[in-house]
Amino acid sequence: MEQTILDQISEGIADVEGVDPADLDISLQRYISTDAIQDLVHHESNAWRLQFETPNHVVEVTGADKILIDGTQIDTDN
Repeated sequence: MEQTILDQISEGIADVEGVDPADLDISLQRYISTDAIQDLVHHESNAWRLQFETPNHVVEVTGADKILIDGTQIDTDN
């Protein structure tokens, strides 16, 4: 089963923090519209970039299927 972009972001943050994604104590919805992220991912153009902050991290998502946590690209080929 393919992971959603939201799962990939959450897993990336959890990996940076060294915890299991289920133990992550942040909810992305508190910091960014998750509907907006999903709409961008399904946009016909990939010429976009979205950056947002959580209390401890800067997250960047691009239309080129890249997710960066604190400037480091995470592996999304799970």
